[in-house]
Amino acid sequence: MLPPRRMPSPMVQPAELAARDRSTAALICELCRQFYDLGWVSGTGGGISIRDAEGVWVAPSGVQKERIDPDDVYLLADGAWDRVEVLAAPRDPQLKISECQPLFFNAFRLRGAGAVLHSHSLWAVLAARLASPASSGPGGVAGEFRSRNLEMQKGLRGHGCFDELCVPIIPNTPRESQLTDSMAAAIEAYPDVDAVIVAGHGIYVWGRDWIQAKTQAECLDYLMRASVEAHRLAIPLT
Repeated sequence: MLPPRRMPSPMVQPAELAARDRSTAALICELCRQFYDLGWVSGTGGGISIRDAEGVWVAPSGVQKERIDPDDVYLLADGAWDRVEVLAAPRDPQLKISECQPLFFNAFRLRGAGAVLHSHSLWAVLAARLASPASSGPGGVAGEFRSRNLEMQKGLRGHGCFDELCVPIIPNTPRESQLTDSMAAAIEAYPDVDAVIVAGHGIYVWGRDWIQAKTQAECLDYLMRASVEAHRLAIPLT
């Protein structure tokens, strides 16, 4: 069980905000536009967080991800996993920290990740439903997405094309933060994979840096789409 979350620390003054190197925030905006084009962050869903020398950058919650700008991105303290310590906040006071924040922190804390992204990919939702129908609603039993004999598996840490890939599926909850404990348990139970699927919701993927996280997310999306299309065509993948 993770410690209770504390209230965010007071926000920095605009002068301090301007002094920050916001190149990572600009990268988050660029990636969010790419993810929007893939259908991963439509309808204000999804998000991304990246660590750098400044701290942990997180896209805001409940906004059009393809339209955010670097000044909209939060900077949080790195290593303060039991609380939310805001180092630099957006200039717009109406913005809020991403609902994904505690889930991003899971991968940072438990895996030493350098970047985590959250996709609302339709392929993740459908592949999870096919792999584990019982886990599609609240209180459902967790399941697994499995894949083997596909070349794109080579883009995943520690996997070859003939290995069996096994990604945990956890049940969804009414609020994103309520997934924190079940996601942490899945991360610890599946050390050989850098992803957790949330049934009826999407997927969290991480890596040592944003490049590996993005690569693995794209490869997983391909594998999940292959699974769904194979089912639709009634052909085997193995």
